[in-house]
Amino acid sequence: MNHPAVSGHVADIEKLLRRISGNIKQKGREILHPYQVTPPQFVALQWLLDHGDMTVGELAGRMYLACSTTTDLVDRMEKAGFVERIRDANDRRVVRVHLLEEGARIIEEVIEKRQNYLSDLLVHFDESEKLSFERLLNKLQQEMKEE
Repeated sequence: MNHPAVSGHVADIEKLLRRISGNIKQKGREILHPYQVTPPQFVALQWLLDHGDMTVGELAGRMYLACSTTTDLVDRMEKAGFVERIRDANDRRVVRVHLLEEGARIIEEVIEKRQNYLSDLLVHFDESEKLSFERLLNKLQQEMKEE
């Protein structure tokens, strides 16, 4: 949709979302730092945790990265013991990236720390505000999916 005159509310909401996103991104990097996991590695590990084993090409597609970049990423994660490459039982030419226990453990710990950070920020919100906030964010996400 093309809107010639965007209301002040929309401009304010966009600015707030951009600032919030930046703050969350920065805090996420601070939380990741002690784990020696880069933000792109974290994203790749999350994809593997959420969707199971996938080829480097599939992972590259989901992350919007070149296959060569994703191969380098997987190489570093494999050296760190977060993932392993496994040949497909049905087609030995196909190699899948498999999340190892250490990779899953790091994702779970980092997500817990991120949730604790958010919980600390929401301490002055009452239950009805939290429910409304969650409902509105879900509604916004749903609109994005349907676009």
